[in-house]
Amino acid sequence: MAPSPSQSPAEAYAAFRSRAARPQLTEFTSALSFDLDPFQLRACEALEDGHGVLVCAPTGAGKTVVGEFAVHLALAGGSKCFYTTPIKALSNQKYADLTARHGADNVGLLTGDTSVNGDAPVVVMTTEVLRNMLYAGSHTLRGLGYVVMDEVHYLADRFRGAVWEEVILHLPEAVRVVGLSATVSNAEEFGEWLVAVRGDTTVVVDEHRPVPLWQHMMLGGRVMDLFAGDPGDGGEAHINPQLLRRAEEMGRQHVPFSRGRGPRAARARSGAPRFRPPSRVDIITRLDQADLLPAIDFVFSRAGCEAAVTQCVRAGLRLTGPEDVEQIRAIIEQHTRDLPEGDLVVLGYWEWREALERGIASHHAGLLPAFKETVEELFVRGLVRVVFATETLALGINMPARTVVLEKLVKYNGEAHVDLTPGEYTQLTGRAGRRGIDVEGHALVVWQPGVDPKQVAGLASTRTYPLRSSFRPGYNMAVNLVQQVGAQAAREMLEKSFAQFQADRSVVGLAKRIERGHQALEGYAESMTCHLGDFAEYAELRRKLGDREKALSRQNSASRRAEAAESLERLRKGDVIAVPSGRRSGIAVVIDPGLDPLGEAKPFVLTEDRWVGTLSVTDFPAPVQPLGRMRLPKNVDWRSPRVRRDLASALRDTGISAPHRQRRRSDPHDDSELASLRRALRAHPCHGCDDREAHARWAERHARLAQETERLERQVAATTHSLARSFDRLRALLRERGYLASGGETVTPSGRRLARIYSESDLLAAECLREGVWEQLTAPELAAVVSALVFEARRDGQTEVRMPTGAVNQALLETMRLWAGLEEDERRHKVERTRQPDAGFAWPVYRWARGESLEKVLTSAETNGQELSAGDFVRWCRQVIDLLDQLRDVMGGDTVVGGTAAEAVRALRRGVIAMATM
Repeated sequence: MAPSPSQSPAEAYAAFRSRAARPQLTEFTSALSFDLDPFQLRACEALEDGHGVLVCAPTGAGKTVVGEFAVHLALAGGSKCFYTTPIKALSNQKYADLTARHGADNVGLLTGDTSVNGDAPVVVMTTEVLRNMLYAGSHTLRGLGYVVMDEVHYLADRFRGAVWEEVILHLPEAVRVVGLSATVSNAEEFGEWLVAVRGDTTVVVDEHRPVPLWQHMMLGGRVMDLFAGDPGDGGEAHINPQLLRRAEEMGRQHVPFSRGRGPRAARARSGAPRFRPPSRVDIITRLDQADLLPAIDFVFSRAGCEAAVTQCVRAGLRLTGPEDVEQIRAIIEQHTRDLPEGDLVVLGYWEWREALERGIASHHAGLLPAFKETVEELFVRGLVRVVFATETLALGINMPARTVVLEKLVKYNGEAHVDLTPGEYTQLTGRAGRRGIDVEGHALVVWQPGVDPKQVAGLASTRTYPLRSSFRPGYNMAVNLVQQVGAQAAREMLEKSFAQFQADRSVVGLAKRIERGHQALEGYAESMTCHLGDFAEYAELRRKLGDREKALSRQNSASRRAEAAESLERLRKGDVIAVPSGRRSGIAVVIDPGLDPLGEAKPFVLTEDRWVGTLSVTDFPAPVQPLGRMRLPKNVDWRSPRVRRDLASALRDTGISAPHRQRRRSDPHDDSELASLRRALRAHPCHGCDDREAHARWAERHARLAQETERLERQVAATTHSLARSFDRLRALLRERGYLASGGETVTPSGRRLARIYSESDLLAAECLREGVWEQLTAPELAAVVSALVFEARRDGQTEVRMPTGAVNQALLETMRLWAGLEEDERRHKVERTRQPDAGFAWPVYRWARGESLEKVLTSAETNGQELSAGDFVRWCRQVIDLLDQLRDVMGGDTVVGGTAAEAVRALRRGVIAMATM
């Protein structure tokens, strides 16, 4: 190869030497239509040199090229490569890419419900599939040379993150791990852990976006730059001053709509114009006119996504031409030809298709898989021009856009509405700017009252996204570890987890504080030294004396409160009492005693200055005694100003006045312990020291610091070996319940069954199998009961769940009984508790399993007040099928439950469910 005209002879020779040293990289790059970026080159060179690699780079930077080079190395060297992803959609996409490059014979796909060519040299799979292979000792692992872990930062995921660490810890030593991660601020820390557990690992970090990203805000109908200056110039970003002025002006002019009370609602009622954000149609039209499509508009709500599509279609928005429509129809047909014709109406097929033909779509977890895959392909091909999406689209799927729109900076996380984090903002806006297509990408935040451009700038410019491990041992993991390597080796393995690695690192800082604390304590002890005696002993007496005085004070206070509460209960209507203090002090007449059989009495009174209201025990530091009585009418209309005036006048005419009370206090001399402490204090030699109070101040500092140091030491003790201790608690519970034996060192037959159940409710499922509570069920009934272990309602407050049959009801009651007993044991052993079964999906899955139509199932769910989209129905059915498949394998097809589970899977796998599990 001739040297490039821009290369010096020395550079040309270095390039030649590099090509000679790394022939596979030379061969790989020769087939590419682009040159590798420096970070890609460094990572690929490390791979060919025999190292593992961790690549951290922004979304769209081209990290997957490194994973594809690992595939090339495996095929060239006669070994295997597993390419793992966090979600099935990404697995499908990667399978298609690798098949196009290496041929169908060389590439397989395993996603739990899909198995294609699983013995191929290159297999794409979800990470859970690989974890299960490792525990089962699958023959497929033979000859494995490389494992690519795409989106490896998923190990921070609260629910599924442990799987990534399990895989990294269990992979054979010879396997090279290729970790592909979004940009995280502690990449070096993660890399150090990989070196510790996997051996030589090269960390490659690149924060440069291949396509510069412009940040904008839309205020009303005006789009303005967020920052002053070019995003690619590398200088410090400054907020656009014109934007700040415009936001301040609009903030003064408008208020958001509010039905509540308070300043915001008051301003709204006072005539300030209600703010109306630009319509989605206006936003998309503006982007189209500015040549900023295709765009992803993040809405953070499934219903909002669907409503946005409907708004655009009703407004007549069309972003496609006649030639586009023909291609769109062909792709729709390709993905949906197997959908049952009778289901098309209930699936909303025709409305969905019309929107696609206009270049408009939604994308969220509630979409039917076939619909979702169609949208993804059309968007990548540029035939769909705008997608309204929830944040699930940002999880690694290859759907880049020219522009990303954020309608809000708040999202619902399943429990509450929370602000977007800088990491989430970067992940979402990272979709903007298509490499090789766009010169620049654009992120647009829609302004509304309360949104400060400084907040947006903070999200856009923050670069601190630490990766935090969510790893923790569970029941299935515990029995598998004991079965595979033994209890002691398992404890040692858990000590090597990234979670423990981070915990131990946090201890380093605490240990330094403890060391400094001990040094300071020595100095304090020296400063409080007294020539007359042991001042530490004297200080301890003073502390005990102060503690006793406080305890007596609390006792007196509690006693007075109890006496006051009792006295309030004795009050009757018409009693005249004295309110001793506060703004309402003086005399008052009781209108209603406010007796409460379950709580303290709260009398309703009228004072001599006409105030009416409720008093409580907090208003009376001492017991209250009636000073006299007044005759009151049967019904006192206290809301009437005239009645209040007349009653207050009559109260004053009684001539009763509030007495000047002397509050009785307990005599300290009555307490023998207090008296004894005072005598001991006066008798101590240090009591007569001239520098006593100076010594005492040092003693107080010593006591405070000693208390703080002890707290830090307890924290360190709790952090060190924390995962191993959690593992020991799990083993104790499993041993108690008969899943482990020999002091938790061996696995019983029940434990071997548990080792093959991979579910959030794994131990509960194993208990149900062992107790035989599901043995009398038919296939649809078993599907209904099993659904309670996987289903979780999206919102609390579900309507009353209807049980399909008495047998289902009885089996669910038995399942709940077992769960309650398990939860009690979990509390006692201080381990994470199993989620309560949720029967909210039992009726829909039962009806589907017995052969009813999709329309009837979904209509019935809606009638019963359930929020169940077709996509949700498919997703939950797939999870039920997955657990039923496990029950069949665990029990065996020739057992009652195993045979019924196999029958239930066959009954469920039809129509749209069969399409989603092919």
